[in-house]
Amino acid sequence: MNTFLWVIVPYMCLAIFVVGHWWRYKYDKFGWTTRSSQLYESSLLRWGSPLFHFGMLGVVGGHIIGLLVPRSWTEAVGISDHVYHLVAVIGGLLAGIMTIVGLAILIYRRRVTGPVFSATTVNDKVMYVFLAAAIVLGMWNTIAGSIFTVGGEYNYREGVSVWYRSFLAFQPDADLMAQAPIGFKLHALVAFALFAMWPFTRLVHVFSAPLQYLWRPYIVYRSRDTQRGRVTSTTRAWERS
Repeated sequence: MNTFLWVIVPYMCLAIFVVGHWWRYKYDKFGWTTRSSQLYESSLLRWGSPLFHFGMLGVVGGHIIGLLVPRSWTEAVGISDHVYHLVAVIGGLLAGIMTIVGLAILIYRRRVTGPVFSATTVNDKVMYVFLAAAIVLGMWNTIAGSIFTVGGEYNYREGVSVWYRSFLAFQPDADLMAQAPIGFKLHALVAFALFAMWPFTRLVHVFSAPLQYLWRPYIVYRSRDTQRGRVTSTTRAWERS
């Protein structure tokens, strides 16, 4: 069972994540979008979207540091366990609260705004459930493991993090996850499920950064000569006037 949960399932979800994005881009390129709904409602979106996205940046950044940076590295640069733990707890809770509040506003907006709700697919509705569950479980692990510690604090940097790095190196040690508390196991399984459904939801817009904007010609707006019905200048946008 440990091999199935912490070796087979993770690699299956990773394969679906990679192949699913390839399939979506190849056969549903025009559907590769977040399906913006700002036109229908903007007041709630103005608050919910920044809270959620900036909160998620903190959550993702915290996971990258916590899972990919070994304990020996932080100790080598003079960061003690106490300082690391303090920053992780405060930063993690702050980012988690921002994400939860932002997500709650966005879900409420999507539910009460008719056109927005009609544009929400079944896949997206399921995705919201798993996304919220992953965030709540992650916050619970931070609180339960750091504030309401019972029977000694679990050091995920010597268990879950080591397993994650071994997983990325294609040498997974299932026993490391088998020894983790139930909260960490549930958080990991929900996250795997979220990654598996990622290519088939609006989450694909994460990989749609408009990098071409960095080198495209700037846009120049000119008035028209209403008498002759043509643009008064023929200079191209990227040429000097």
